[in-house]
Amino acid sequence: MKYLMKFSLPPFSLETATAKVRKAEDDWNTRNPQLVALDYTEDSRWRNRIEFPVGRAEIIAFLTRKWNKELNYRLIKELWSFNGNRIAVRFAYEWHDDSGQWFRSYGNENWEFSANGLNKRRYASINDMPISEAERKYRWPLGRRPDHYPGLSELGL
Repeated sequence: MKYLMKFSLPPFSLETATAKVRKAEDDWNTRNPQLVALDYTEDSRWRNRIEFPVGRAEIIAFLTRKWNKELNYRLIKELWSFNGNRIAVRFAYEWHDDSGQWFRSYGNENWEFSANGLNKRRYASINDMPISEAERKYRWPLGRRPDHYPGLSELGL
């Protein structure tokens, strides 16, 4: 599904919340910290595992470190719930470290948006599970997940 609107604005409908989640997935799959940071307010506040970045500069630094460690990163996000200016998401991503060990990271995110549609709060809880190369489920070329590629529910995740 292509984006319904480049910047879906709250309050969200099922259609606009789903589009917002897919846009976030697509942007994260670029692994471009500067591009991803543009989806967040200048003073956005995050909790990501044990890190608490605030503002775009810290978000960019965080994502740069993340994608220097998490190699061949591929992500799928799925809408869990929404209400007003908030969206809850579940996600899983696959990556490997510099030794070649693959992981699938599972998590949930809670998002809160400003009136202009930018994410002002992102709270993520994430767990990593080592997997073998043969257990990988995300096998599309790096970048955007193709529209025909199954989502989390279809993959049994």
